[in-house]
Amino acid sequence: MSIIRALKILRKDLRLGPRSPIFMWALIYPVVITLVLQGVFGGLFEPRARLGIVDQGSSGITDLMSHAEGIDVTLLKSVPDLKRRVEGNDLDAGLVLKAGFDTAMRSGRKPLLEFYIGGESLASNRIVLAVTTLDALRRVNGNTSPVEVEINTLGDAEALSLTTRLVPMMVLFALLIAGLFVPAFGLVEERENRTLGAVLITPVRLSEVLAAKAGLGIILAVLMAYVTLLLNGALGPRPAALVIALVVAGVMSAEFGLIYGTVAKDIKALFTLMKTLNVFLLAPVIFYIFPDWPQWIAKIFPTYWLINPIFELTIKGAGLSDVAPELGIALGICVFLAIPVWVLKRRMQATLSAG
Repeated sequence: MSIIRALKILRKDLRLGPRSPIFMWALIYPVVITLVLQGVFGGLFEPRARLGIVDQGSSGITDLMSHAEGIDVTLLKSVPDLKRRVEGNDLDAGLVLKAGFDTAMRSGRKPLLEFYIGGESLASNRIVLAVTTLDALRRVNGNTSPVEVEINTLGDAEALSLTTRLVPMMVLFALLIAGLFVPAFGLVEERENRTLGAVLITPVRLSEVLAAKAGLGIILAVLMAYVTLLLNGALGPRPAALVIALVVAGVMSAEFGLIYGTVAKDIKALFTLMKTLNVFLLAPVIFYIFPDWPQWIAKIFPTYWLINPIFELTIKGAGLSDVAPELGIALGICVFLAIPVWVLKRRMQATLSAG
């Protein structure tokens, strides 16, 4: 195999790529999916802070908080109802103002202010609510802090917001569209248009064509996954480790693309193959959206080993050493996938020669 010829084919594919709708979709996907999901679930347009108040004595704090900018206040009648709503993420935080709270505060006593925070609330909303509450207290009683604040976190303090849990899905889609779909469609289109057979009449070998298609998939997969993370503010603190994980993920995605492209005889067969097997490839992202499900099930799927290191590096702030075992398994899967790629390459070669 000639690396020079493979690079020439890769350069040709990069030059002609924008003519393909699949290629263009791979490029615009990160922007589209980020605008749609983040717009719907609140990443780009963060929801207003939601505060619940149980006011047992007509406190002036309630009126001030109700007129505060950027806060939606819900008045509740019972403390258990308040706790239930905060823990269920229906509210970001909750205040309990006992009877005589304002009087006790103005008399110099320091009444206990019960302030509950939801474990899944956004950090920005927590800050807004805490600062606004303290400001309201000072406005009622002067410039000094008149109370002792007891903050109680209800629910899982380590829980991630829904928009954060959707990031693995967006990244995996970007990897598969760019790394799998683009090479697969390129191979099938060239077979249908009979340009692949014409190319192989020249000194170019099929292995060089496959290497070029894989290279295109890897480049696009790494770039589009990175752009998706960038748009969602999830690049993480270790860019070098992230690039390594993205390259491994790109290689695996491109190998799946070569398998799809060599198995399918035409576009119709390729679509059928995708509809059949893509559920298997996309299955791991469901376990990020529903973290209460048994997480060991996700490890059955090969794409888990390419997406979870990215998730750990970007969302959890892990280091390269932390995800090295998972990346090692992903590399092992890449080595294993090289076997069916080689077998299918020989079968395609025989088919093209017979044709």
